[in-house]
Amino acid sequence: MLAFVFLLLKMNQNTLNEQIIDEFILDEIQQGFPGAALIIIRNGQILKQTVYGYKLKYNESGTIIDQPQLLTLDTMFDLASLTKMYATNYALMILVEQGKLNVDDPINKYLPEYIGCNPENECRETRLVKDLLIHIAGYAPTIEFYNPEKVSPDLYSQDKKKTEEIITTKLGFERARGQLPVYSDIDYMLLGFIVERISGLSLDEYVKTNIYQPLGLTHTLFNPLRTSSYQKSDFAATELIGYTGITSINFPNVRRYVIQGEVHDAKAFYSLNGISGHAGLFSNLHDMSILTQIMLNNGKFGNIHFWSKSVQDRFLIPYDADPGFGLGWRLNANKSVPWFGLHASNLAYGHTGWTGNCSVIDPKYSLSIVLLTNKRHTPFLNGMYESEKYETGKYGKIMSLVYEAMGFT
Repeated sequence: MLAFVFLLLKMNQNTLNEQIIDEFILDEIQQGFPGAALIIIRNGQILKQTVYGYKLKYNESGTIIDQPQLLTLDTMFDLASLTKMYATNYALMILVEQGKLNVDDPINKYLPEYIGCNPENECRETRLVKDLLIHIAGYAPTIEFYNPEKVSPDLYSQDKKKTEEIITTKLGFERARGQLPVYSDIDYMLLGFIVERISGLSLDEYVKTNIYQPLGLTHTLFNPLRTSSYQKSDFAATELIGYTGITSINFPNVRRYVIQGEVHDAKAFYSLNGISGHAGLFSNLHDMSILTQIMLNNGKFGNIHFWSKSVQDRFLIPYDADPGFGLGWRLNANKSVPWFGLHASNLAYGHTGWTGNCSVIDPKYSLSIVLLTNKRHTPFLNGMYESEKYETGKYGKIMSLVYEAMGFT
């Protein structure tokens, strides 16, 4: 447990016009958006912490259940790709601080088996750790390792050890190294393997031991239904019919039930045992407020020092060819990323998660905003989720309203 007092305290309500935010989100909840949780922190103090709507609303047939379950402040969400930042990137930044990792090194310094070339002479030996962080290594955005109808037999896997072997020794590149960034989950799978290889611990154990436990964060973890006493009702539900959206998709061990407390991402769930550098982490508003504050504190929280400002600054340098990308972090440097909203400064950075999550950290205003939603917990009709028509799940409108509510326009 924490040996020091939690520093994020409730501020005077007069500092924030909450009504414009609440009215907008509640209107979309009434129209059909499932649920959302919002926390706003400025200068180390909580301005607002509110939940809206439902953590469980539909059954697997897309029918609204008799007694939908309301979200609470403790409800945990599947962070999806926020895992990349608040597990993998944080682990990497610590390892850089400790001198155990250099992002300019070749990947095969840490994964010696990562060697070999394809017929186009694109070679693993030329790939650097930072190429994975910037998403310029050349991998496809995603590979459905778990589905034998989508991959060749040599790439099929529903076993973590086998999947790691496939990615490090067999998986080819889709494009040449060093072009414009193409966001790829494969990059962060490899980065998770690097953390595990350097530390000698599984990724979940590493972040638990080195980050979450020292901070007293009891609601941030991988595989919560397997590794803790939490129940399904402690979590916001995600998709209605497993990962598939529709029942016509089929592969071995496919889930046909509403996902609640299990990682939504199929690559993480089936092929990496729920623990991956790209997805699998769960958390709630309280814990996310502390995790984002570490960045605003330049790598510190209370008396705990995770990394230095110089390490953090290195991870936030814009990539020349696309300033919207840093080392893992998405940047608002050229105002090109819509989910930052209209008013975030050009110093702002953050990330999103496919299940419906967004975090924005803006050092100009000593501000962090975390919006957690379960926007995929809606029927999938005519090739899209019903919730995709709502602005709450696109994030930018909510971020704009937050800045406007504080007078930052």
